[in-house]
Amino acid sequence: MSADYGRIFKDGLWENNGVLCQMLGMCPTMAMTTSATNGLGMGLATLVVMATSNLLIAALRGYITTQVRIPVFILIIAAMVTLVDLTMNAYMHELYKVLGLFIPLIVSNCLPLGRAEVFAAREPVLPSFCDGLAMGLGFTAALTVIGACREIIGSGTLFADASLLLGPAFKVIELKILPQDSGILVAVLPPGGFLFTGLMLAGKRLLDIRAGKPIVMAGAHGM
Repeated sequence: MSADYGRIFKDGLWENNGVLCQMLGMCPTMAMTTSATNGLGMGLATLVVMATSNLLIAALRGYITTQVRIPVFILIIAAMVTLVDLTMNAYMHELYKVLGLFIPLIVSNCLPLGRAEVFAAREPVLPSFCDGLAMGLGFTAALTVIGACREIIGSGTLFADASLLLGPAFKVIELKILPQDSGILVAVLPPGGFLFTGLMLAGKRLLDIRAGKPIVMAGAHGM
């Protein structure tokens, strides 16, 4: 039976979003969303890890026994994280310095391991790659939106320093939204991460209720 790619992407972006539904990856969600640029960079790094690790796990699943699957999954994810870490250090060094320890900590993020266990270990290569891509896009979107809200309210800017952290081509998305010194500082402090993440969760639930959808929140919590 052919994979339902539309459903895979709908799940990753909205219906089963890693942050807004599964409540996974809370550590980088809270810590790296002080700006939209940071959220975007963290999300894209996680996206690459999820898509490539899902692809490799699906390709090798016939050779991975049940008894050792979790250590093998972690080793594959760690290898992809190492490649992303070294690549960002070489080619996006300013962003690498901002994200810092949170790049290697992608290994401990429950979302890549969860998708490896739930999807990639059971499905063919292409659907597994698409699942990692969709879940990564959903994670990136959530972090970027939370970061944008915190940055606008806290600093009055949007995608500040994008050209420095992501490259000169991103200069066009750097915006000044509010007058200087008009921001609310708490938005970019640690309490702001909890506040805006909670507002995003509540907003999604309200939209789902208005659409007549049942509300199902995952019971698992993790980094």
